[in-house]
Formats: sequence, C-alpha cells, structure tokens
Amino acid sequence: MNADLLSKGAATRELILDHAYALARHDGLEGLSIGALALGVGMSKSGVFAHFGSREELQLALLDAVSRRFVAFVKTPALKQPRGLPRLRAMIDHWFEWSRIHQSGCVLLSATVEYDGREDGILRERVLQQQSAWREEIKRAVGLAVQVGDLRTDTDAAQLAFEVYALMLGLHHDAGLFGFDEASHRTQAAFDRLFASYRA
Repeated sequence: MNADLLSKGAATRELILDHAYALARHDGLEGLSIGALALGVGMSKSGVFAHFGSREELQLALLDAVSRRFVAFVKTPALKQPRGLPRLRAMIDHWFEWSRIHQSGCVLLSATVEYDGREDGILRERVLQQQSAWREEIKRAVGLAVQVGDLRTDTDAAQLAFEVYALMLGLHHDAGLFGFDEASHRTQAAFDRLFASYRA
C-alpha cells in the first residue's frame, strides 16, 4: 500500500472518529450507532467497518482518541509550570476548562457511568485503565508538590489525588444540572480549602 493510500485511510479514520465523538457526547458509547455514524460521514456501514472491524473496536478507538485529547488539553500545558502546587493547580485549571467545554457531555465520564457496574469486558477494562492512569498522574503531581515543599511531608498522595478527582466529578455533575458558573464557583472554593489543609 502506498503512502497516499495510507494517508487517505488515516484521514478517513480520523473523520469517522471525530463524528463518533460528536455522537457519543450525546448518546454515550453504548448509544453509538454504526448506521447513524455511516450516514453522518457519507459512507456505507461496511465502509466504516473496513476501518475498525467491529463496533467494539470503534468504541475502543474512540476511548483512546478522547483520552489523548484530554491529556493534551489538561496535562501537557500544565507541564510549562514549575513542579509543585503551581503545576498541580494548572492541571486543575485546564480540567475546569475541559469541563466547561464538555458540560453537555464528556465521553470519558459517560463511559465510567456506562461500564462501572459491569463485571468484565474489554470496554470496562479500558475505561478502568484510563481512569486509573489519570489518577496516577494526579498522584504524581501531588508527590512533586510534596517534594518541593509546597505540601506537607505527611501528605497522603493517593488520598489527595482521590479528593481532587472527586471534586472534579462533582464539577462535571453539577455543571450539567445547575450551570457551569455556579458549579465552578463552588468547586474552586472547595479546592481552596482542600489545598489550604495540606499546605506545608
């Protein structure tokens, strides 16, 4: 296969994923319809399957694509900040902005709700891997804040990472129900108290 065909195939795959992303934001991964997706991108169902092989493979590819977008949006810009609380707060600030943009539907959070009660399955495993990896990123940022002296030496990094994660879930939840501005104000106040309780 020549480079032009490979490039065209990759572009088509990205087009399908972009449209799948838009659909999944409203209907979730389980509500993702191959028929609606094919219609939206002007392809046949078999054309979509040619790029992904199955609906499950499409769902997995979408999860991975959105996870990469999230990390690029939230973590990567924060790395420009000094290690410690400035970097951790920058991650949270970018996460706030992600929440604002996605208050009408976040594929990653929707997936946790769709698959958290399932006992097995590759989709549940992928969601668990992604969420666990992100929790570890928060924990690592907390650990750096302890190392540079911004947070107390007895800080339980895993506990604080859980609390950060829980507050952001609360923001996502409340933003959809009560509006982002109100939810953001409440969550920022909660973070101020949280970090004050851990400061060195």
